[in-house]
Amino acid sequence: MVVDPMPVSRSRVRVRGLVQGVGFRPFVHDLAGRYGLTGWVLNDTDGVLLEVQGKDPAGFLDALACRAPPLAQVDRIEVEPLAPDPAESGFEIRDSVAAGPARTMIGPDAAVCPDCLAELFDPAGRRWRYPFVNCTHCGPRHTITRSLPYDRPQTSMAGFPLCPDCAREYADPNDRRFHAQPIACPACGPRLHIRVEEIVARLRAGEIVAIKGLGGFHLACDAANPGTVARLRALKQRNGKPFAMMVASLAEARRIAEFGPAEASLLTGPERPVVLVRPRSGAASPPVAPDLAPDLAWLGLMLPYTPLHYLLFHEAAGRPAGTAWLDEPLGFALVMTSANPGGEPLVIGNAEAAERLGDIADCIVTHDRDIVARSDDSVARVIGGAPMLIRRARGYVPLGIPLGGPVPPVLAVGGHLKNTVCATRGSQAFLSQHLGDLENASTLRFFEETIAHLLDILEVEPVAVAHDLHPDFLSTRHAEALGLPCIPVQHHHAHVAAVAAEYGRSGPIVGLALDGFGLGDHADSRGGELLRVDGSRCDRLGHFAPLAQPGGDAAARQPWRMAAAALHRLDRADEIAHRFARFGNTALLVQMLDQGLNCPPTTSCGRWFDAACGLLGVRSMSGFEGEAAMVLESLVTRPTVLPGGWTVDGGVLDLMPLLDALRGLPPATGADLFHGTLVAALVDWALPAAEGAEIILSGGCVMNAVLTEGLIEGFARHGITALVPRRVPANDGGLSLGQAWVAVHHLIR
Repeated sequence: MVVDPMPVSRSRVRVRGLVQGVGFRPFVHDLAGRYGLTGWVLNDTDGVLLEVQGKDPAGFLDALACRAPPLAQVDRIEVEPLAPDPAESGFEIRDSVAAGPARTMIGPDAAVCPDCLAELFDPAGRRWRYPFVNCTHCGPRHTITRSLPYDRPQTSMAGFPLCPDCAREYADPNDRRFHAQPIACPACGPRLHIRVEEIVARLRAGEIVAIKGLGGFHLACDAANPGTVARLRALKQRNGKPFAMMVASLAEARRIAEFGPAEASLLTGPERPVVLVRPRSGAASPPVAPDLAPDLAWLGLMLPYTPLHYLLFHEAAGRPAGTAWLDEPLGFALVMTSANPGGEPLVIGNAEAAERLGDIADCIVTHDRDIVARSDDSVARVIGGAPMLIRRARGYVPLGIPLGGPVPPVLAVGGHLKNTVCATRGSQAFLSQHLGDLENASTLRFFEETIAHLLDILEVEPVAVAHDLHPDFLSTRHAEALGLPCIPVQHHHAHVAAVAAEYGRSGPIVGLALDGFGLGDHADSRGGELLRVDGSRCDRLGHFAPLAQPGGDAAARQPWRMAAAALHRLDRADEIAHRFARFGNTALLVQMLDQGLNCPPTTSCGRWFDAACGLLGVRSMSGFEGEAAMVLESLVTRPTVLPGGWTVDGGVLDLMPLLDALRGLPPATGADLFHGTLVAALVDWALPAAEGAEIILSGGCVMNAVLTEGLIEGFARHGITALVPRRVPANDGGLSLGQAWVAVHHLIR
């Protein structure tokens, strides 16, 4: 008797994660055919459910996890053995089952894929130069979705009935557009209201053009035209804040900037963030205006991510067939900055664009597909050989952060600056897109709209709301008005907790919070903290020595004031008038410092950076948050350490010897000395507390690559791994995740 070595078996398989709207069912259908399996697959409220039967289910299951579609994110695969069905033949894709509350999620918006790009530039194809080409592997997701389930009627594509050709593609399991909800073509899809050739002609002529994108409008102009760039800066009241730039291809990016494989992967990935890269020394090709990023050692660079973006460069290249032109010099680069004048939310509507951008843009490019969710460009840089998000928005939202197990549903409302909100569902936390600073009524409305949209698409009702300790933050006031139990979370506890959540650390862990401002437990100003965090408990192990802030909040915008405070503490008040007389009545400022009037103390790491900048003459006044520290980092070439440049006493780290040494140094020399000594001081300070093998680095100062890479290396020399935020920003954009993490531990303790 011959025994079949591979008997027929049957399994029910549950796939959890981001597995809907990404071509997962056609992938399963194709995979089953390759392995000679029968069965079925469907979408339901938990993700994807399938049954497979045959002689090689093990190989199929391995491929299911490791060969998933590019936009899929498989979190977990659960397998249950079943009795074989001898009557079954073939493999089918079944209709979705929508019973019960949704536990899946929509995907983020994704850059146009290579297949769609080839279609876009195929003169023989029916989607040649169509600005809205997409498939299951690319295109809009989050920004067009009104509610779940993620089906066309629930999106802003609901008003575009499919033509017969698109309907056939949509219904064909062998087509990459099978159940692609935004599917469209020139016969049935959205339409651009201005021809591409006119847009490019206006850009070439030096005009500022507002262009509707995935999550909002951009303000675009020729990056090589210094006059237009200067005019855009003035109209947008951008001061010295850098502009992002878009180029056609990776090849073009390499002609402008120098970067490694990690930056290249970020630039070309489906998320397409703005990536900070170093400009090439000498003349750039294509040339760019000198004040795109004044006094900074990096440019914000991104590649096209919508078909319309590609069409702009295609038009500039003379409309060649195919995609080979993307590897050739083009000499055309665009400034692409968010269209949100005056610190207001991103513009998304056509009528809204006419009203709010009419005084800035010479031309407004609209189309008839609505943007449902505002979402700015994400921003990232490579630190320590891996990406770090500076702003988390388009391309990453609403991907969840796994929390290691089921948690209660909570809402966290973030802080005041760089606000995001976060909600938990099941075993994941979902952060919103970057919302901005909660400084006016329109931003507050955006904040409230985002909370409503997030809770709607998640289909959760939070049992509690977490917020910052500061009572005057608009986010705090909103939380208190919701009628839910409130859980206040200290600012730097939340910073450390956000990184703990990202890495799945729930037990006691030591963290360095290196930040600009956060209200302490006693209403004091903090920002350079050594903490031990254990769930909802936070113990302060140490802090930076306090510095006076002459003029209070004004000191954060005027680094010369922090430098004056440092000189006063060094008993060198006589130098203040000599150095800073041009800024007004220095005698009055000295009197304020002498008497402690309107000079609240702060332990902020950011204010120590400001003091260094003021002493070195790097920046006496800041045009935007963090400008002085960014310029100081840009000056660093080789960090050096000042022996005896700090003291540690009773957990207090004092850097006054370092500031004293900076007084007479050239800016570049001082930048090297400040960064090198600060790194050495922080490692020395934190080592006794970091008893385990890990330490968390968090707070806005961690986005300084020189500082963070120095800390990673410094702790590594002592056998300690520094955990650095990667999936969420180190700055206040990550606060809401930390607040949510603390809140769920408060509820389950």
